[in-house]
Amino acid sequence: MLLVFEDCVLDLNRRELVRASRVVPTAPQVFDLLAYLAKCRERVVSRDELVDAIWAGRIVSESTLASHINAVRKAVGDSGQQQRVIRTVARKGFRFAAELQERASPEGIDVAAAEPLQVPGPAPALPAKPSIAVLPFVNLSGDPEQDYLVDGVIEDIIAALSRHRWLFVVARNSSFTYKGRTVDVKQVGRELGVRYVLEGSWRKAKDRVRITGQLIDATTGAHHWAGRFEGVLGDIFELQDQITESVIGAVAPELERAEIERARHKPTGSLDAYDYYLRGVAELHRANKDASAEALQFLYKAIATDPEFASAHAMAAWCYSWRKANRWMDDPAQEAAEGIRLARRAVDLGKGDAVALTRSGHAIGYLAGDLPGGIALLDQALFLNPNLAAARYLGGFLRLWLGETGAAIEHLAGAVRLSPLDPELYRMQAGMAVAHLFEKRFDTASSWAEKASRDFPDFLLAAVILAASHALAGRPAEARRAMEHIRRIDPALRLTTITHWLPIRRPEHLTTLVTGLAEAGLPP
Repeated sequence: MLLVFEDCVLDLNRRELVRASRVVPTAPQVFDLLAYLAKCRERVVSRDELVDAIWAGRIVSESTLASHINAVRKAVGDSGQQQRVIRTVARKGFRFAAELQERASPEGIDVAAAEPLQVPGPAPALPAKPSIAVLPFVNLSGDPEQDYLVDGVIEDIIAALSRHRWLFVVARNSSFTYKGRTVDVKQVGRELGVRYVLEGSWRKAKDRVRITGQLIDATTGAHHWAGRFEGVLGDIFELQDQITESVIGAVAPELERAEIERARHKPTGSLDAYDYYLRGVAELHRANKDASAEALQFLYKAIATDPEFASAHAMAAWCYSWRKANRWMDDPAQEAAEGIRLARRAVDLGKGDAVALTRSGHAIGYLAGDLPGGIALLDQALFLNPNLAAARYLGGFLRLWLGETGAAIEHLAGAVRLSPLDPELYRMQAGMAVAHLFEKRFDTASSWAEKASRDFPDFLLAAVILAASHALAGRPAEARRAMEHIRRIDPALRLTTITHWLPIRRPEHLTTLVTGLAEAGLPP
């Protein structure tokens, strides 16, 4: 269906707007807004109706709606002063005011610029691992000379995602063939052979830049994530790095969540090594003893299906670390030995795999007691993928136990900033609590420990730091309540078991923790 008005053609099937025989780059919600108003041209459309129709009822500010209306007007050659196409009706809403004709075919209309991209041969099959294409973002600023800015960001995002070896990322040259076009995401998925598409728009006003993005499942059209990032133009490269880090920190965990959900709904008989791995990771996120045992079963199945799957070995090794961290081990000596074996095998298999080096490096540092060796592996992981939040926070933990609290705080804070919605956020928060306790900033330590406990109330490390920090800050009542909680989580914990549980190397740090726990009431 074609909607023809003034010098514009709105192609609803191809989702393209052509003005003066040229395709006008249009953000998805801007296109939807224009199409909805055009289809409802016989009446005034209220603001609430537009929000329900275009944003599915999500909370949208007046400024957001206004900016999208302005973008629609700009796309069709209209303005807020002229209002030839989109008219504002005071206190009522908006109305499509231009004369419009509906056409079933493009006969007589110059739509050469809107011809769909032709890809020779059959559509490529989806790769076994999750796949994504990052499309050029639509420039809404009206200044094509500024394209270099957002193009640089997109290239950085593609490069950063490519460092995640569990992802198949379409190369920049293929993604940028869609530049300047409004395309159907499902069509992009078919043509490039990817499951996910990251698209968006950007706008520059004076010295500020705003970028919006959304992650879409190209096989179903479902939206998995949407976000907005802003920055001030100064050092252009610093701004690009800032936006790239923010996007990667949001998109990578969301991709993992989407893949986990997909694996959960897959029939058991059709699971492969990667699906078993995802199910194991999902069980680890449940954060309890039984779930950790279930996680190991799935991870061992992944290893059996693909004996050279480095990340599966590494995640199984880290699962044993997680069991030790919560004192869930049934046979500590045997489980620690198995975790160390798996970690070393993961390093042999995955020297270029940042995820494998991250989890195995932490296991070697914590289970084998080789803190410098573990840190070296985690630093290598960060060299391979600077945007991997897990490498930052686990490297922070090993530095904590080694006594390098300043470096630990830097790593942990970097992980929190990089991935603020991460399913492992409570672990990062617990690490920050430990660091501030060691630095004798007891109020800050208790605040971080409380944050960690909200997501995982039975997290033993967070409970221990909370009790010690309250006691050392002179809050005996709060310390006693925290100690009662510790006794419910782990009745067997004693002051003498701390050194077997936590590999704290600096005597003064150990003294601070033990003193606080003793004052809180932990038995010797």
